[in-house]
Amino acid sequence: MKATAKELRFHSKELLDAVSRGDSVVITFRGKPCAKLVPYEDPKSPESVQSVHDENGLFGIWQDREDIDNVGEYVRDLRKSRF
Repeated sequence: MKATAKELRFHSKELLDAVSRGDSVVITFRGKPCAKLVPYEDPKSPESVQSVHDENGLFGIWQDREDIDNVGEYVRDLRKSRF
């Protein structure tokens, strides 16, 4: 479904109703697509994220780094040269 920026301002309730039904709405501005309204999906619950990583394990960008055992110590060493 497509809608203009003006329609978004004046008919936002109808567009949100369409999104709640599962449709996605492309918002156009001056004839060009500039935004997309899609249904909101709940992020993973904190319990499921915690089960993936043990309490003291590395996570995010650090989990694949084999050369770093302690992220906090590594970051402190990096910051020493600044002060």
